Amino acid sequence: MRSSRRHTLASFSLSFLDIMFCGFGAVVLLVLVMNSNRVAIRQEPVADLHSKLRQQETTNRLVRVHREELQQQYDIVNAGNERLQKKQLELMATTGNLRATLAAQATSPVTGEQITRLQAELKTLQEKASRLAEEKALAGAADRQVRPFEGDGHRQYLTGLKLGGKRVLVLVDSSASMLDRSIVDIVRRKVMDDSSRRLAPKWRKAVATVEWIIANLPADSTIQAYHFNESTTSLAADEAASWLGVTDRPRVDALVAHLREVAPLGGTNLEEAFVRARSMTPQPDNIILITDGLPTFRTAGYRARTIDSNGRAKLFQQAIRQLPPRVPVNIILFPIEGDPFAAVNYWKLAIDSGGSFLTPTRDWP
Repeated sequence: MRSSRRHTLASFSLSFLDIMFCGFGAVVLLVLVMNSNRVAIRQEPVADLHSKLRQQETTNRLVRVHREELQQQYDIVNAGNERLQKKQLELMATTGNLRATLAAQATSPVTGEQITRLQAELKTLQEKASRLAEEKALAGAADRQVRPFEGDGHRQYLTGLKLGGKRVLVLVDSSASMLDRSIVDIVRRKVMDDSSRRLAPKWRKAVATVEWIIANLPADSTIQAYHFNESTTSLAADEAASWLGVTDRPRVDALVAHLREVAPLGGTNLEEAFVRARSMTPQPDNIILITDGLPTFRTAGYRARTIDSNGRAKLFQQAIRQLPPRVPVNIILFPIEGDPFAAVNYWKLAIDSGGSFLTPTRDWP
């Protein structure tokens, strides 16, 4: 009887221990799973913080490099100003000594020849001082323009336009569509007299754009300009002249004055404008095209009274075949309604040629 009881108690104790150990193992496994999830969750924000830290370090490095470049430019300009100031002070001292010498000699007997010589020396020194003052003023204005230009509210920029080149050709669309943005307003203005068409807001904006371009070209650039509608006409007073220096004020002023006398009318023959650009000797190394849409006219082969978007796109493709090779074309587009493919075609031309494409705001300039 006693042996049977002891056996029953031993079996119960072993089963109870098995259950306890299994439960303990389950608890340990659950703890491990929960801890692994927490570690994964913590690693994600740590990775984000590392990424943000790297971005901030890159930004700080770029800012530091830019600041160093600006400091170098400032040091160069400051050193130039110091040299000019030193020369100016030396000239002022020399001029003061010369004046003192003249004053001292005024009471002593001197010959008229000596007085004349001293006065000539004084005048020469004053001229040198004046030139140095002008050079100092120019050195402090590194971004000066070759021509003055100021729009309403002191807006003097067209962001993104690639200006530069030794030979810059400006092509200005002078067709009837440059009179206004909408077809109805274009038809209404087209029947007006020449003076009224010259005062059309859109055309005045195009003329102001040409003036801005000339004013902001590098001083060592040369320029030529044509306006085109159904034909292409040079804006230079002497059409036989090839390239005009942008610092040649009389001839450039005459070019701008000629543009102001143009009264937009007729269709748009872009092909002939590009043919003229290709025939120039030497050829341009930068073309700036000011227009409002795709061409509507061709010198030979197209005489329809109306033309759809597909027809205008075909004329455009025929025109760009006449462009001089490897010359960037920068396009300034003043949009017109009813020409949805103009922007994408001109944008592609700018990208393919290495130029730029932009549309000025309505309140430009």
